Amino acid sequence: MGSYVDEENGKESPKSPPNNSKFRYNSPLVQVGLIGLVCFCCPGMFNALSGMGGGGQVDHTAANNANTALYTAFTIFGILGGGIYNILGPQKTLFVGCSTYILYAGSFLYYNHIKHQAFVVVAGGLLGVGAGLLWAAQGAIMTSYPPHDRKGTYISMFWSIFNMGGVIGGLIPFVSNYNRTTAASVNDGTYIGFMVFMAIGTFLSLGILHPSKVVRNDGSTCTNIKYSSVSVELVQILKLFGNWKMLLMVPASWASNFFYTYQFNNVNGVLFNLRTRGLNNVFYWGAQMIGSVFIGAMMDYSFKSRRTRGLVGIAVVGVLSTAIWGGGLAKQLQYSRDDVPDHIVLLDFKDGSKFAGPFVLYFSYGLLDAMFQSMVYWVIGALADDSEILSRYTGFYKGIQSAGGAVAWQVDSHNVPFMNQLIANWALTTISFPLLVALVVLAVKDDDKDEKGATKEVAIPSNRDISTTVDNPSKE
Repeated sequence: MGSYVDEENGKESPKSPPNNSKFRYNSPLVQVGLIGLVCFCCPGMFNALSGMGGGGQVDHTAANNANTALYTAFTIFGILGGGIYNILGPQKTLFVGCSTYILYAGSFLYYNHIKHQAFVVVAGGLLGVGAGLLWAAQGAIMTSYPPHDRKGTYISMFWSIFNMGGVIGGLIPFVSNYNRTTAASVNDGTYIGFMVFMAIGTFLSLGILHPSKVVRNDGSTCTNIKYSSVSVELVQILKLFGNWKMLLMVPASWASNFFYTYQFNNVNGVLFNLRTRGLNNVFYWGAQMIGSVFIGAMMDYSFKSRRTRGLVGIAVVGVLSTAIWGGGLAKQLQYSRDDVPDHIVLLDFKDGSKFAGPFVLYFSYGLLDAMFQSMVYWVIGALADDSEILSRYTGFYKGIQSAGGAVAWQVDSHNVPFMNQLIANWALTTISFPLLVALVVLAVKDDDKDEKGATKEVAIPSNRDISTTVDNPSKE
């Protein structure tokens, strides 16, 4: 890393000259905002597509099988994605990852005309590879670029931009299918609209800078490592499976995509008609924006102690989770898989009070999702500050998360009762909270301890890196 001469004391500093402008292109704020826009266009639109239930198809079989292939591949490449990111850098990793989203949306356009699952399932598997790369890169950028005392704020900013994609994406099927109140697959224009946004996001990914070029306001960069090597990454990834910090996160990781199948297919996809599903997703992803801002502020500003902020955040999300899943149980007692589709009249947004209760429940599920995942990302970001380490941590998180998603889609494909799925989701999220509390207590240091000389976890340089990485006792 380059050095500069401090004019006040004439000494050489290993950091870049401080620059207080938050809107520099190489600032953490701009770069996290840009990765938010990339995710707005790609996974944001994917979320809107998935949120309609069955990928917008009447028969959910093709989408369920495609999602199983997706999350199986995602499991592998989510875990490997952090290492691949460290080797290739963000631009190549993100460009390859984003391009697979276009193919996936296109496969459903194909399926609208030719009812063969093969292309959809293969596209789902390829998307799993691409999503693993994208989310490992995104996780590293979102958790390592910001200063450590504002990570919650940056996470909430990213989550808000990203989920605006789901909001806009929800409007696409709502508007294009407004006059179709009976059960039907979405029209071609819906899929084409998704593909256009995904293509824009793919090209935006080329604007993301390598972490060594991103400079915080205090002049520090996000990593000393230019590029890693395959051997270093393989060793470090394998070590994650014996890392007690990662093991404590497994239930939270598994739970955080497991509930999507139930919420999308068996709440939104079962209770509401086509156009109302799209409208519901506008509010589902809009709720995520609200939830992420609320929990981000709480975990950055509520108390002076970083550890206390983490514990309070986990407690708040835990209480909210219990209340929302309890509401879900009350609704689930009113219908079952055996009632579908013969005994359920699909709800429309014009149905007044009949629509209101299930709508609020689905909105609340979106609120909880954002708060739960933002909380987990905050905990991950509190474990280290270096981009190379955090890319592996977030890759591990996304890999385990995707394994849970793969299982969940097959659970639904095998017609497991809705009630059983709800109970499994509730139990998994509840188990996560005490384990996250233990992780925060044992591994998260307070800000004042960092300032007084606590050793931070740093990346191991590869043989290709000519610089030497040392423990950094100073504040970011």
